[in-house]
Amino acid sequence: MIGFLAPLWSLAALAVAVPLAIHLLRRRTGARIDFPAVRWLERAEREHSRSMRLRNLLLLLLRAGAILCLALAAARPVARIPGPGHAPTALAIVLDNSLSTSAVSAGRPVLDDLKSRALAAAARAGADDHVWLVTADGAVTGGSLAAVRRAINMVSPLGGAGSPAAAALRAAAIVRASPLASRELAIITDGQATAWLAPLSLGDVRVTLYRPAAAPPADRAVVDARPEPARWTPRGAVHARVRADDSAAYRITLAGRTLARGIAGRDGDVYVPTAPADRGWQEGTVELEPDEFRGDDSRHFAVWIGAPPAVRVDSSAGLFASTAVASLAQAGRVVIGTDIQVASADAATRLPAVLIAPTDPVRAGAADRALQRLGVPWRLGELRRGETPVSGFPGATASRRYALERTAAAPADTVAMAGGDAWIVSGSGYVLVASPLVPDATNFPLRAAFVPWLADALTQDLAVNGRAILAAPGEHLLHGGDSIVAPSQPGVYWFTRGGARAGALVVDPEPAETELARLDTATLRERFHARETSALTDSAAFTAAIFAAASRRPIGAWFLALALALLAAESFGATRDRAA
Repeated sequence: MIGFLAPLWSLAALAVAVPLAIHLLRRRTGARIDFPAVRWLERAEREHSRSMRLRNLLLLLLRAGAILCLALAAARPVARIPGPGHAPTALAIVLDNSLSTSAVSAGRPVLDDLKSRALAAAARAGADDHVWLVTADGAVTGGSLAAVRRAINMVSPLGGAGSPAAAALRAAAIVRASPLASRELAIITDGQATAWLAPLSLGDVRVTLYRPAAAPPADRAVVDARPEPARWTPRGAVHARVRADDSAAYRITLAGRTLARGIAGRDGDVYVPTAPADRGWQEGTVELEPDEFRGDDSRHFAVWIGAPPAVRVDSSAGLFASTAVASLAQAGRVVIGTDIQVASADAATRLPAVLIAPTDPVRAGAADRALQRLGVPWRLGELRRGETPVSGFPGATASRRYALERTAAAPADTVAMAGGDAWIVSGSGYVLVASPLVPDATNFPLRAAFVPWLADALTQDLAVNGRAILAAPGEHLLHGGDSIVAPSQPGVYWFTRGGARAGALVVDPEPAETELARLDTATLRERFHARETSALTDSAAFTAAIFAAASRRPIGAWFLALALALLAAESFGATRDRAA
């Protein structure tokens, strides 16, 4: 089957009408006159006339064929024929460099094997090919083949999962936008099951996948590490979860010093109570002995250590709020004092405060005036009735609530929603609840999540020392109304205010990235919906498969040669015609 890389040039074949028109215009017409003296020549004339018509028709066909061959040659025809080389192709190499590829298998990192396959694929490209490299973090390198090879050599493992699936979609869009007719993706991945969860529609491209044949190494991992509670006052605990096929030795550090050592059971939890002498923001880690996958052998946490916040509950806040604060004070999470106020919005006098919608709807106007006076960028909108689920708190509902309305563009976080409206919002120095904390307005105070939520609001949202934010490497998130991107490598990164630590950004890989199980080739192939998909574990077979579908080789030279032959034959025939 013949295809064309520049099919518009085939329109030039319409020029074949030129010799046809000339041929028709040269036909002679005239009146018939009988001339008895030359009747004996009629038979010879008829025979000669037949010969001329055949010769002219042959010349017409030769001229038309030459024009047609020239037009087809200009359209850059390609066909599947044996021989070296391939048709110009748009090739995007998707190189999975997520954290899991840093695992060591057969004595070398998996990523080294993947990079070798990527270099081999790029080596098969020619000067007429368009080649790009797309990595799991979405970075794209194009241009010259030398630039692509340099980029492959410089690829290093990410600190987290990245998004190989998004990289594949981006690569497919790039090659589909290419003017070249042959379009291929070479997806080179460790085949991690958690990286390829859902099928991808890649469109009219050919996909060749490579996944290492070897099984992933055995692995122990710290999949979670966090302080409990989030702020120690000063007592607290470190809670970690370890995944291992057998028992594993662990070490917990705080401020660079060993806090505890022990043995974690198979897929067990670690809970270590402590009351350190350190104060302020401190960095900690939970570590396991190194194995073949170092990327999940440790996990970070950040904790603030100091005196508990002093809280005063106004009577307008209601019995449930007062009881919850008393239980937190008994547990040492807060003390009774004047640092933070918990009150109905209409009775609040200062910030920081937990502000609660008033029980009496008549007081809504006074509440709005108080919010404006305190600088809170919200007001109580329309009062709405009817039981509505509250997002974020299982089983919680709101049957009487105000539709909170923004009054300014100040940064704020929506903690929970009800009926499509913000129900709990927080910002600088305030937490605002859109329903009174009474049973006929909401059952939230009766749910198990109420006291932990209030504890977090008092000790984190309203804490003057900031809070710890958890993020995956490279994750986009909001902080203080600004959009920030988490660093690409795990660790604890401090927010500062006036030279002092005022919160932390804790960056750790996604827990799913520690699961090294791989998809088999059949399942992996089913994840990609394209014109043609193949999945291979043999490196030589993978390299040979690149550009295999592009083995439609250019045959434009054949059409040019045929056009020259036809023109030569036409010239020879025309010369003989004139000589005759």
